Amino acid sequence: MLLNLNVKNLALIDGAEVAFADGLNILTGETGAGKSMLLGSLQLAFGGKLEKSALKDETKEVFVEAVFQIENAKQNDYLQEIGVFPEEGQVILSRKFANGRWINKINGESVTVKLLQQVSEVLIDIYGQHQQQILLNKHKHLVLLDEYAEKELKEEKEKLAASFKEYTSLKKELEESCVNEEQRMREISFMEFEVKEIEEAALRIGEDEELESAYRKMNNAKKIAETIDKVHQISGYNGEQGAGEQIGYALRLLDGIAGIDGELEEKRNQLADIDGLLNDFNRDIAQYMESLEFRQEEFVQTEERLDLLNKLKAKYGKTIEAVLNYQQEKQKELERLADYENYREQLKKKLTEETEKLKQISNSVSKIRKKKAEELCEKVKEHLVDLNFLNTDFTMEFKESSQFSQNGIDEVQFMIATNLNEPLRPLQTTASGGELSRIMLAIKTVLADNDDIDTLIFDEIDTGISGRTAQKVSEKMALISKNHQLICITHLPQIAAMADKHFIIEKSVENNKTHTNVRELNKEEEITELARMLGGVTITETTMESAREMKELANSTKYNGC
Repeated sequence: MLLNLNVKNLALIDGAEVAFADGLNILTGETGAGKSMLLGSLQLAFGGKLEKSALKDETKEVFVEAVFQIENAKQNDYLQEIGVFPEEGQVILSRKFANGRWINKINGESVTVKLLQQVSEVLIDIYGQHQQQILLNKHKHLVLLDEYAEKELKEEKEKLAASFKEYTSLKKELEESCVNEEQRMREISFMEFEVKEIEEAALRIGEDEELESAYRKMNNAKKIAETIDKVHQISGYNGEQGAGEQIGYALRLLDGIAGIDGELEEKRNQLADIDGLLNDFNRDIAQYMESLEFRQEEFVQTEERLDLLNKLKAKYGKTIEAVLNYQQEKQKELERLADYENYREQLKKKLTEETEKLKQISNSVSKIRKKKAEELCEKVKEHLVDLNFLNTDFTMEFKESSQFSQNGIDEVQFMIATNLNEPLRPLQTTASGGELSRIMLAIKTVLADNDDIDTLIFDEIDTGISGRTAQKVSEKMALISKNHQLICITHLPQIAAMADKHFIIEKSVENNKTHTNVRELNKEEEITELARMLGGVTITETTMESAREMKELANSTKYNGC
């Protein structure tokens, strides 16, 4: 559950820290006080985007921190699977925005936004006013059903995704293979030319590098020869100034005195080694000079061969290996086109087999969905009765699509009849705004029980309801809060009266600047806030008495079982 939310420098909030509790946490306040911004900061902590208009002071850093206590074993297992390890049972998410960039952390370690979003999927479920629009889009009804049936559908939907991918790939290949005879012959002719051109070149991997080295050597032969000749003379034995001749002369001098002193013998041997090395070097240089001798015809052949290789690489690939791979691919294409009818028949056979496989998997998925849809709708109906839908029938209609999709063959939509003997009609064309809010509350309640999410957040889902219906919604929320932590922003006193912990969000003006503050109400302040919600601007003693009575009734309802 969410233990603590800390926010700094966001919209009208200088700094706010809220310590939430088990059960039903209520947030109320005047319109425009910043109620939704407080929960918007929680979405920010889970990787949401920051609007520039939400920066209170661009010179100061934005900071949001949410502390969760992990008490659910399945949540703990999932978190560890994605690399998040609770410390002393807690997960602390924090984000800081400064100098134009975010710093994201979980338990003090830097993480990606994607990981924050993955964590949010298991820790909280946020439902705002706009989410009832999901029910107006029948394509989203399948998403809600699959969310409910996630565990049963997981393996089959993985098979479905793989089969649909293979099906679409084969279908595309078959469509693209439809060429007329004239076009086929043109393609064969062109490919034969390309394959022949590469074959005739008799390429060898590494040949281009060898030729480039040889070409550079030949192209610079004159300069190399002149330089090497000088080196040969300087290091050789053919002139008095040659190093070899000079060392040889020095060696002969040492031979004459080496027998006088043992140390001189050692020096003579060192010089003899140098003489030997220099002699080897001079001989190698001479051989290298001989290798520089080549015929002009050899140079022209090397140049022409190198030009051919570069031409082929420019046309078919950056390397000889790539050119040879291109040749193999085109050879396969030629074989396919040469045996075109057989290729098409094999492709059709594969597509037929994959279509049958996809149909079987889709039917299996559909069977699971239909079973879970009955289960889901029955549970939703039970909750709808609690929400003052007394004679309501609620079901899901299945139709088979004319073509496959990544979701199989099912087209579904919720159907509802809100009065006895009324025909079932599509939910999106029948329900009012207030009814949609209650229906979504019922669905969310069922889904929350199914996916083990501990914390549910409702942002003014009471839009369009009042009176007895509002009372029913408040009782339902009190009931849900016995097994889940609920955080609810509301403008209805009936719901606020059910609070286990009540916070007020209020605006104040200091130094010509508007600020939003959040504080927990004591018992007497709760009554005053309920009176404000009941009576508006002027709070009379009668209004206060009504507020007290409402709170007592709410407590009685909670403690005696909703």
